[in-house]
Order: sequence, then C-alpha cells, then structure tokens
Amino acid sequence: MTNRCWWPGTDPIYIAYHDKEWGVPVREERLLFEFICLEGQQAGLSWITVLKKRDHYRKCFKNFDISKAAELTDEAIEKLLLDPGLIRNRLKLYSIRTNALAFQAVQKEFGSFESYIWSFVDGKTIDNRRKDAKAVPATTLESDAMSKDLKRRDFKFIGSTICYAFMQAAGLVNDHTSNCFRYKELKNLPM
Repeated sequence: MTNRCWWPGTDPIYIAYHDKEWGVPVREERLLFEFICLEGQQAGLSWITVLKKRDHYRKCFKNFDISKAAELTDEAIEKLLLDPGLIRNRLKLYSIRTNALAFQAVQKEFGSFESYIWSFVDGKTIDNRRKDAKAVPATTLESDAMSKDLKRRDFKFIGSTICYAFMQAAGLVNDHTSNCFRYKELKNLPM
C-alpha cells in the first residue's frame, strides 16, 4: 500500500491530483493563473468541488488564457453564471477577469508573475517537513504577506488561507507529510 497524505482519501480524482500535481513547483504563467483562479473559486467550499469542475472551467475560460480572461465582457460573465458546470457565484466568476487584469499588471511590473510570486519564498520551495496533518497550518507569515500584497494589487478572493492553499498546490511549499511517497520525490526535484 502506498503511503499518502491524509487528505485525498479514496476519491480517484483527489488521489490523481495528489499524486501528480499537488506540490509540484509551478513556474508557467498560465498554470499559475489557473491555480490562483481556482483557489479563489474554492472559497467556502471543498477543493474536491472545484477539482471536479476544473475541466469545465478550462473550457469556459479558454484554458485560463490570461489575455482572453482579461477581455471577458460583463455579458459573457453573466452568461457563465447560468452554467451549472461552474460555481455560480457572481463575485467569484467576475474575479477571474479582475485577477487576469491584475495578473497582467504584475507581469508588466516584474517581467513575469512567476518571478513576483516566487519572491515570497526567495525563489525556492520551502520544505516544511510536516510529520502529520496537525502540523499543517492554514496560513503562514509568507501567505499573510502574499495576500496583503495581492490585495493591494487588486486581486480578489485572495485571503491568506487561499494564498497558503495556492502555495501548497503550486509547490511554493512542500507540505506533503514526511511519510508520504510524494514528499521525498518532490524534495529531490531540481528548483
């Protein structure tokens, strides 16, 4: 039997996400944008709810193309609010356009979103060496700083808890528990 973190349980979608994506360092702009958007969609919900809708989000938001998301019209977003394959929360869906515009502003200022967002961890994954679920916090000083700065830059649905979940998903931190097979695999990845 494979040792995994506690959270994927037995759901095959969750297990595949854990085993292949969660915690892998993300440097690609489009994927960073997707992760930021999807973490915001999760607010108040479970991650599995968003994960099961992820492919439909990709379809509706043109694979999270930043330029296309920034150009979404109110009319297009209002139409998406009728789509049962999405989380039909007006503020959350409008935040994808808002965040695309803020993302582009960060790219312009820093040359890339990747260089900006990874600066919160000095450019390399923080290896947290978590022993069990109790050792994993909901927020950290880094996620607090990230949230504060992203809010200042007009990002929405980007509180410290969402930022920490983003940091875990995008590999800015390695929060696989030390008994999980992915912990050692990710620890040995080149930065």
